[in-house]
Amino acid sequence: MEGKNANLEAAIDQLLNVEKQMRFAGDVVGTKKAVSDILQLCFEAKDWKSLNEQIVNLSKKRGQLKQAVTAMVQQAMQYIDEAPDLETRIELIKTLNSVSAGKIYVEIERARLIRRLAKIKEEQGLIAEAADLMQEVAVETFGAMAKTEKIAFILEQVRLCLDRQDYVRAQILSRKISPRVFEVDTSKEKKKPKEGDNVVEEPPADIPSLLELKRIYYELMIRYYFHNNDYLEICRCYKAIYEIPSIREDPSQWIPVLRKICWYLILAPHDPMQSSLLNSTLEDKNLSEIPKFKLLLKQLVTMEVIQWTSLWNLYKDEFENEKNMLGGSLGDKAAEDLRMRIIEHNILVVSKYYSRITLKRLAELLCLTIQEAEKHLSEMVVSKALVQRIAMKFSIRGLRTWKNFLILSRRVATKYTKKPWFTKLL
Repeated sequence: MEGKNANLEAAIDQLLNVEKQMRFAGDVVGTKKAVSDILQLCFEAKDWKSLNEQIVNLSKKRGQLKQAVTAMVQQAMQYIDEAPDLETRIELIKTLNSVSAGKIYVEIERARLIRRLAKIKEEQGLIAEAADLMQEVAVETFGAMAKTEKIAFILEQVRLCLDRQDYVRAQILSRKISPRVFEVDTSKEKKKPKEGDNVVEEPPADIPSLLELKRIYYELMIRYYFHNNDYLEICRCYKAIYEIPSIREDPSQWIPVLRKICWYLILAPHDPMQSSLLNSTLEDKNLSEIPKFKLLLKQLVTMEVIQWTSLWNLYKDEFENEKNMLGGSLGDKAAEDLRMRIIEHNILVVSKYYSRITLKRLAELLCLTIQEAEKHLSEMVVSKALVQRIAMKFSIRGLRTWKNFLILSRRVATKYTKKPWFTKLL
């Protein structure tokens, strides 16, 4: 063993002399070959300690050529998978990481090294450490990195933040990716780089295509919005997934996605965006493949009161079956929010057909108690889902509390509080 080590050291010393001569002469090709031969000798001898030492040593040589350092890092990266154990692999990655730190010409290699190290940390269950490692690198500033690799790296950063439940940082990182980047224009040919432009490297083979990255992006955004129960944004994310050609061509994929679009449209509070999405979804011909959901959406656009009990009995099985389909359960609060949306729909229907109505009659139409009807009515006026003038018309005589009356309208309250008939109502 000692004889082998002595031979290895002698061979390395000889190559180091060659490397020194080539480096001082400015011979790029010769220096790269000498560096490569030194690393190859250490690798073939399976002397991982010497390999790490030589990488650090060569990178610190006076006037070391950038091309030689780049070639050395790229070559050593190929040895990572050949390491005998995990500890040796991590040590080699850390050595290459320290060598490439602060060097722009090996920034892509450093990003790939950090991603590999983060993956190892994640497999060890150290999610927080993996997330912190990934956030050290800002790949959006790398001009020579392929667009798909940049997106994949940022998405990995977002995923790790979501895994550690750091939703604020996940949102910040996700904003680095514009949804427009996923729009593929096949009519445009790739422009040849002009002289002086940065040459964009080809992404590694394991990087997904742009459309696959689009799906991953929106799936991660669904996880983020699911945390806030932002049903409308979740619906828009599923809508974007639904538009991917590979999804549209396969019924086994688009049917579960379309079901989710329908459910989250119903769960989303009523506003112009929700109404627009609702009408555009109803025009989709594929909706006829799931007639129950088409009927459900039609009920929401039809200005008729919906009986909650009969609706729930009809759709309860479909609702609970969602947990076995793409995207999983609709959420812990989904059933409660669905009932809330139906109540809001019914109040909007009543406001359309009645210019004046007592709270008692309103509660009967909604199949609620007077207290529940008053509560939901007040909430809708505060959130501006109802026009205040209409709210005053059919609710002022029914309200029994001064607090809710003030919520509905301070202006009208000031006008009528001194009237004799008002004091009799309270």
